[in-house]
Amino acid sequence: MSAVPETPARVTESFGRRVIVETSAGVRMPAELFGKRLNCVCGDEVLIREPSQTSGDVAKVISVTQRRSLFSRTDSRGRTEPLAANLSLVIVIVAPNPEPDLYIADRYLAGAALAGISGALIVNKSELPGAADEEFQARIDDYERAGYPVLRVSAKNEPTVEPIRALLAGASAMLVGQSGVGKSTLTNRLAPESERATRSLSDATGEGRHTTVSTALFKLPGGGELIDSPGVRDFAPPPVEDAMVQVGWPEMLKLAPECKFNNCLHLREPGCAILAAVAGKTISARRYESYKRLVNIMRGLAPEYERRR
Repeated sequence: MSAVPETPARVTESFGRRVIVETSAGVRMPAELFGKRLNCVCGDEVLIREPSQTSGDVAKVISVTQRRSLFSRTDSRGRTEPLAANLSLVIVIVAPNPEPDLYIADRYLAGAALAGISGALIVNKSELPGAADEEFQARIDDYERAGYPVLRVSAKNEPTVEPIRALLAGASAMLVGQSGVGKSTLTNRLAPESERATRSLSDATGEGRHTTVSTALFKLPGGGELIDSPGVRDFAPPPVEDAMVQVGWPEMLKLAPECKFNNCLHLREPGCAILAAVAGKTISARRYESYKRLVNIMRGLAPEYERRR
């Protein structure tokens, strides 16, 4: 009896134990994970066993190729949940409406950096009056000063979307952010074949509804690929040691070598260059507060015997 051939494929949509895969020949098909210990996410490169024409069965994912990167979060139970694999760029979407939670945006960008993935920020709905608000603009300027690429766009205005296509060319990128910021609308602009569902903000709460229910990968006409994910109301990266948290703040990493102590955590240590920069307003006080919050979150997620008292 001849062995069943194994076919290379890419996971383009994930529903837990069931996925959609696409072969190198461009054939898309449903597949199931073979074996209880096997896990894969959108963006994974896998080997599958295709079903026979007479079996009526679906393809089986039998192995996952070594990942170049893995973007993950901490779930509500404190466990690490992989979100997407083999990314080169995470793009955080914010908007003046719904009210932006920039602490979540910071944690997304930090999670990307901790996974060795580049980060960028897109301000959508720039046509809304709130986008011109002085305080909102100042908060966005903080990201540009920190060193992130920042694009101001309107998904309803095609010319403003063009710079995103340039950013995505050759990249494997994931769009993330709060519900209602327009991720699916932007995805539909960038990858028309995606046909992702969109829905307006809830009139009752002003919060976005979760219109995207799965993570899905789309190839872009101008090159590159885009992963769209469900909106969230919170995000935290997987636990790391205190000293690693600063990796998510490029403006702090740049100054850290000037601190008096090599192991400075930039909290209350004497001779800290970061604290001096915050006091001198060359580092955003809000971004610094976000750093301290993530340090505390990471300490709370650590095993009890590792937590600082």
